[in-house]
Order: sequence, then structure tokens, then C-alpha cells
Amino acid sequence: MKWDLSVLYQGFDDPAIEKDFEKAIELNHQMKALLDNPGTVCETLEAFTRMKEERDMLGSKLGEFASLTMATDATNEPAMLLMDRLMKESVEQSLVGSAFSRYVKNLTDEEFEKAIAGSDMLTEIQYALRYAREAAEHLPAPEIEEWLLNMSLTGAQAFSQLRDKLDATLMVDYRGEQLPLAAVRGMAEDPDPAVRRDAYEAELKAYPKMEQSMAACLNAIKGEGLTLIKAENFDSILDETLFQSAMDRETLEAMWTACREFFPAFRKYLRKKGELLGHKNGLPFYDLFAPVSIGDAPARTYTAEEAHELLVREMSKFTPEMGEFIDRAFNERWIDMFPYEGKGGGAFCAGIESCEQSRVLTNFTGSMGDVSTLAHELGHAWHNYCMRGLPLSLRGEPMPLAETASIFNETLLASVLRAGAEKEELFTILEAELQNATQVIVDIYSRYLFETAVIENRKTHQLSVEELKNLMLDAQDQSYGEGLDPDIRHPYMWACKSHYYIPGMGFYNFPYAFGLLFGKGVFAQYQEKGESFVPTYNQLLRSCGSGSIADVAASVGIDVRSVDFWRESLRVIEKDIALFIRLADEYLNA
Repeated sequence: MKWDLSVLYQGFDDPAIEKDFEKAIELNHQMKALLDNPGTVCETLEAFTRMKEERDMLGSKLGEFASLTMATDATNEPAMLLMDRLMKESVEQSLVGSAFSRYVKNLTDEEFEKAIAGSDMLTEIQYALRYAREAAEHLPAPEIEEWLLNMSLTGAQAFSQLRDKLDATLMVDYRGEQLPLAAVRGMAEDPDPAVRRDAYEAELKAYPKMEQSMAACLNAIKGEGLTLIKAENFDSILDETLFQSAMDRETLEAMWTACREFFPAFRKYLRKKGELLGHKNGLPFYDLFAPVSIGDAPARTYTAEEAHELLVREMSKFTPEMGEFIDRAFNERWIDMFPYEGKGGGAFCAGIESCEQSRVLTNFTGSMGDVSTLAHELGHAWHNYCMRGLPLSLRGEPMPLAETASIFNETLLASVLRAGAEKEELFTILEAELQNATQVIVDIYSRYLFETAVIENRKTHQLSVEELKNLMLDAQDQSYGEGLDPDIRHPYMWACKSHYYIPGMGFYNFPYAFGLLFGKGVFAQYQEKGESFVPTYNQLLRSCGSGSIADVAASVGIDVRSVDFWRESLRVIEKDIALFIRLADEYLNA
């Protein structure tokens, strides 16, 4: 179950790589020349758009081949060399993109609107054009922009790559055996409590081998981010992220306000789970992902084949097309499924626009949570599928909306499995859902708090390892509260989460909470309207890159600036928590 990248290139010695690379460079030169000597506004915008589409398609193809190779082979030298070349060339592409933003910004309103109205091509991509015009307000001064971009290659970008290598190559001494970090972290879902505890302790003992390097990476990336926002006329890194996400603070605060109101319910779930596992002082961190059941049978585990069959069967109930799509993903080797040395941890989905496919990475160990993760990542793939044929400029959905299809898939899977399930099976499904929701609401809030604190402190000094550990523990205390055992938390969560280390993309955390609650809100509409909602849903996914978050949400009748919307989604989770606790108490008191 390793993915097939031959749809991109046959290897790093494939002559097509150099041909595509040179063509992308040539197109970038042509785009620059066009902006230096533009024709009429409409002609210039159309010609630039055509060349950009071709250039970006080639760049995407090359970049995905390099990055997907490194995701499963972190020290692959040819992949690193190609990525290095692409990053250097990205400076020239960024400069041309900035020049285009300045060009459209300098057009009069009359010139700009007349060009759009007079062209079907420009009308289709007008949201991207308007966004580019607004983005001109946040460009560094032309005389320093190239320097900033080049310096980033040996600054934040380099530290981000180093972080990924450290994570992928860290070996953990587990019971005398050297195992990859991702494999040991996967043991958090093992049915044996001794395995979970020993894996957690082994993991924590391994981090000191890379803690100083990880801290240096984090300090460098956040420090560079604070420098760049001054040049880009943003008040904060959060404001930059919100702009990139086509989202406003009113929406973010409405969501967090509702989440904080429901934290007590999540803490009740955690303490009840702890009680089921024999803990009296809250849930120890190493049991957050522990399988629990209320029957004599152990928690259900799945083989890769069983997960394949289950997902195809159940997702086909939403629409046969999705079932066929998932079957294709398995059969055509779109999925790299299991952990192994050199492979990064976690899970993700990457779109391959050049062939209208996706690739999914997971570290599958067989739990129900792993099956749900597969459903989640294949939801991203379905989202990519729904966007097929669109111009690339309209496929870049904002981060929060990017989670819509993945969360919808998780919710859909749980819903169909719950229907008609026996009490013991229902409890297992509930646990998987609540475990995930706790991560996406409670843990994500801790990450948001942690990153906020890191950025604030980084304004005055470089943070030490001990300071980072203490900030993480404090963030966990604020979010998890009495739900977790105060003596058994995870001070190194900042070292094993790649999202903190993405240059130019701060706060890659709240989009997950947004996606979970928005996805559940969309799913509620599906439950109300049934099969007739499927075309509306697919069109919603297709439009995610064609408007602001508020506007896209409004297209299906959702007001994301209203606290009440978020409360309604959280009440669904609260009801599940109440059912979980009732079933657990019946079992404990039997």
C-alpha cells in the first residue's frame, strides 16, 4: 500500500522533468515581459491568465513529485535537489505575481470592471483578480521584495525542511527496539494499556535528541514571520492568516466563543473515558486515543482490505459516484497507508491537478480512528475531484473551507455506521467520533493558544526549550482543564506537529475547528434534505475557491458570523457526549 507517483514522472532522471522546468521558466519570463509592455487591459489580463495557468500547472506537477517523494523518503537527495531548484525559481514567480497585483491595482475602477465585463475568461476568474488587486496592499516595497524572498530560502524555508527531516528520521527506543517516531506515536491507539504507556514514555524520552534543533526551527520561522508582516502591512500574523483564508475576525471570535462555552462538556467526556480505563484524576495524555468498549469483546480493528471495503460500501450510500471514486483511489494506488522509517507522521491529502488525481498519506494501524482518518483524507480527495476543470486560480480554497469535505466524510461514515448498530458497537462509534471532535476542538484550541503565546513572546526573545514546553502545558491546561490528568500531559506537542513550521502560514490550527463545525452544519442540511442535497453539496465544494468564506457559507444558508450557528453544531456533539456518558454509566453500574 505505497502510492504510485509515476503519473507525474518515471523518476528523477526522467527527461520530462527538465523539459517542464525549462518551460515553466520560459513562461515566467514571457509573463514578466508582458507586464513590462502591456497591451490593452483586457488583452493583457487574458494573456497573463493563460500563461499563468500553464506555468502553475507545470510547477504544481514538479513540486508534487518532489514533495510527495520526500513525504515518504525524507532524505531522498534527488527530491531535495529538485525542491531546492523549485524554491529558488519560486522567487522569480512570486516577483511576477507581485508585479501583476500591482498592475491590476493601478488600473482605474472603470478599466478593471470594463475588462472583466468584456471577457468570459476574466468573468470566470474575477474573484481571483479582485483578490490579487487587494493583495497589492500587502506587498513589500519592490526594492526589498526580491531580497526578502531570497533570504527566506535560507531562513524559514530551510528551517521548515530541517524540521521535517528531524521528525521523519527520529528513532525511538521502544522496549529495546529502534522504531520511527510515527510508529511509536501510532501506538497511542493500541488496545494494550501497557503498550500505550510505554510508547508515550519512550516518545518523551526521545525528544531531547532533537529538542534544541526543533526549538531553533520554531524560533526562526516565527521570527521571520514577525519581520515579514511589517513589510507586508499586516498588524499581526493572525491578520495575515485571516486574509489568506478570506475570513474575518468576527467569524473567528464567534466560533471560539461558542467552543469555549462547550469545553465543560468535552471535559466530562474525557473524565468518563478515564473512569472506564481505571483512572481517577482525569485522563492521562497517553490514553487520549485509547480504544474503549462497554462489552467483553475488544475494540474492533480493521485490515487495510476491510477499511477499503467498508469505505466503498458506506460512502456509496451518499452517492454511488463517491463509492466508485474511493474504490479507484485504493485500486490505483493513490494511498500510502502504513508507517515506516523515513516517512513523515500524521496524514494528509495532496491534489495532483495535472492528472485530476490526489495522493493520500496515512500511518494506518487498524483502529476505527484510522478508518475515520482515511475517510477524512479521501474527503479532501473528493473535494479536489469536485474542483476538476476549474482554473487553478479558483482551486485554492481557503484553509477553513478546505476541511469541509473531509469532516463531512467523517460525519457521514459515523452516521451510517450508527444506524441500527447494537449498543456495544454504537458506543465504539461514538468514542471514535468524540475522540476526533475533542482533538479538533479542544486540542486545536490548545494549539491556537500556544501559537499565540509563542508569537507574542518571540517579539522580545528567542524561546528556550523549557519555555516552549511550559507554554504547551499551560495551553493544554486552559483547553483540556480537569479533563486531563494534570501530571500526565504532553510538553512536546510543539515538536511533533508540523503545522507550526510552515513559513508564511501561521495558525494552521483554527481551520480544523472551523471545518469540523462547518462540516457538521452542512451535514445537518444533508440530513434534512436527503439525496436532493447532493448536487448542492458538490457545487458548494466546487465554489470554495471562488469567494470569501462568509459568501460561500451563505450560498447554503449558513451565517458563520453568528455564534448561534456554531452553538448548533456543538450541541450535536454535546448530545453525543451525553449518550456516551449514559452508555458508560450503564456499563459501569451493571
